[in-house]
Amino acid sequence: MANDAVAGNALRVAPAQPGATDDPVHGVLAAFARDLVDDVDGTLSAFLAREVDTLTEIDAAMGGFAATARDCVLAGGKRVRPTFAYWGWRGVVGGDAPLPTVLPALAALELLHTFALVHDDVMDASDTRRGLPTVHRAAAARHVTAGHTGDPGRFGESVAVLIGDLCLVWADRLLAHATVPPARMLEVRRCYDQMRVETIAGQYLDVLGENDAANWSVDRALRVARYKTASYTVQRPLLFGACLAGTEPDAPLIAAYTRYGLAVGEAFQLRDDLLGVYGDPAATGKPAGDDLRTGKPTVLLMLARQLATGGQRRALERAGTAVGIREVARLADIVADTGAVGRVERMISDRVTDALAALETASIDETARTALTGLATAAATRRA
Repeated sequence: MANDAVAGNALRVAPAQPGATDDPVHGVLAAFARDLVDDVDGTLSAFLAREVDTLTEIDAAMGGFAATARDCVLAGGKRVRPTFAYWGWRGVVGGDAPLPTVLPALAALELLHTFALVHDDVMDASDTRRGLPTVHRAAAARHVTAGHTGDPGRFGESVAVLIGDLCLVWADRLLAHATVPPARMLEVRRCYDQMRVETIAGQYLDVLGENDAANWSVDRALRVARYKTASYTVQRPLLFGACLAGTEPDAPLIAAYTRYGLAVGEAFQLRDDLLGVYGDPAATGKPAGDDLRTGKPTVLLMLARQLATGGQRRALERAGTAVGIREVARLADIVADTGAVGRVERMISDRVTDALAALETASIDETARTALTGLATAAATRRA
């Protein structure tokens, strides 16, 4: 990878501003790490080509199944997790260390992400992802087209679960291709395993919250954000990168990365809460108002209920049962009228401020510091 080009781009980019025409995450990632994203995609493509060929030898149908899994991985996305892991690594090793030694490990995080997305879509009964049918919906449609027997919906969900499982196994396999010393790889695996455990813990709390919304709270909604999103989107990838670089678990940098990662990760999820209600479907690839239709107990909705007047609170009880564009739009207006949107925006801003303060305490490569500063702002102001 052309590290000098990346460094030059990083130094020229100003922090993205809310309301910018382009998605700030795309803009910052493209400026900071265009070459990195290409390298990650190239690594994934080569690895997955071999895996698909191997599974095709079992049965022609397995080849189609494996190709579907491959297409899920390569169907776009911002490569946020490999990017944070890269800068976590780069912050320690500087610009001269050879990237190919750790590139398989960085790319493996994208396979882990696909596992989480595919399973999440099944649990949320989502229809679209990145503007396309979700895996379980597409598999159900193919079931109907092929004239198979049985329940198409059940078939689609079963296929999606298996595709997610396959991506999780692939992530382990690709991680093993990283060429780092064996003792260091043990520490990397410990970090990676902790990331997976926390992701599943956060997902369970998310599912529980949707089924026990009456007993949920802002604190528990933040806990979901912390483990479902912050851990495996920012915090653990950063620590994963530091671990790949050989950083000791008790080093001061680990504390700085932990603080930064938690703050940026929570800001990322809080922005996601806002996009789930007010996002532009053309940018997000998902219908606006989905969280209100399902009554998902996000920090935004929990705050709205906490701040609402009696009449507003009664209206918000419709969240989870609302149907139709007009009813969802009315609920979105009520959420904003409670002041919850403004409160969440302040929470996001506070977390970015805390993240940048954490960076100031870290002794890291200056290009990495610049990149992480920009990424903190971009993650909090994204539009998709």
